[in-house]
Amino acid sequence: MAGEVTTPILPCNSIDEVADFYRMLGFEQTYYQTRPNPYVAMRREDINLHFNGIPGFDPADSYGTCIVAVPDTGALFASFAEGMRAVHGKLLVTGTPRMTRPRKRKNADNLAGFVVVDPGGNWIRFFPQTPVPTEEEADRGRLRKSLDNAVVLGDSKGDNAQGAKILDGALARESHSATTIDLVDALTYRAELAVRLNDPELAHQLLDRVRAIPLTETDRDALADALSNAEELQRISTD
Repeated sequence: MAGEVTTPILPCNSIDEVADFYRMLGFEQTYYQTRPNPYVAMRREDINLHFNGIPGFDPADSYGTCIVAVPDTGALFASFAEGMRAVHGKLLVTGTPRMTRPRKRKNADNLAGFVVVDPGGNWIRFFPQTPVPTEEEADRGRLRKSLDNAVVLGDSKGDNAQGAKILDGALARESHSATTIDLVDALTYRAELAVRLNDPELAHQLLDRVRAIPLTETDRDALADALSNAEELQRISTD
């Protein structure tokens, strides 16, 4: 049989708060009730997410999560980011709610996914429907391999402190031998972790290092996402 549809029902403390959050991301409300049990349904095109309200529920205690396979994670992230900036003036990268950027995950077949953590503490994990060719492990430098491990910890598991610890050690050992691309990617992600860990001073120092690295036009093309992230992190960390 084909054509099955699965819709997750996720917990939250306030269905109104979670509905407002998803409206910011371009979803529409398709169902709403307060009695006998709080419940709201949100939809964006073919993405359907339902939520049941549990008074007193603590988002920090949530284990709610689901995977959403989409045609283009980059385009969807850009749309979500536009909605966040329109409401908050910036991306939400720390606390709850928040959103990570699309990055390849070594624990997900190297697919470039991103995560939305909503006000209920639910992790909505977006990945592309179509697999992309992966790089050979032997071709990846030591700093890049450490960056991959840090991304798994920081973005997939939410362990920003351990991701930062791994990356700090790798940067201390490999900065002088790493490629320019790997070094800028690693420094920028470490700056993002610093923002998440509420250390804006360290974030500024890392971003200053990024700006001091000479880049060719080819480098800038390859690092377009990282450099865009660095600019946004600079604004976020000075707020």
